[in-house]
Amino acid sequence: MEAALDMSMNVIRDQSDDIVVMLKSLANKDRLVILSHLLVEELNVSEIEEKTKILQPTLSQQLMILRKNGVVSTRRAGKQIYYSIKDQRFNTILNRFSQFYQ
Repeated sequence: MEAALDMSMNVIRDQSDDIVVMLKSLANKDRLVILSHLLVEELNVSEIEEKTKILQPTLSQQLMILRKNGVVSTRRAGKQIYYSIKDQRFNTILNRFSQFYQ
């Protein structure tokens, strides 16, 4: 048991910068709501705004942070930019969150 704990501590120590970025990406209500919708489907900005009720200036700011942190990816189709979750670890984390609150 102690060996497993030591290994977990080593992983946390070695990956602490990445873990902090992931937690900061989730530590905002708007980003958490955006990601929850993207967990279900790829959406363009207008669809995200409609589903989340987050106003455009705030939405753009939060999407920029998610892109900068490597959480979401974009795809252009004509004039529309579609967002999806890039880092699949967020799928796992968000699904676990939903299990805690059911």
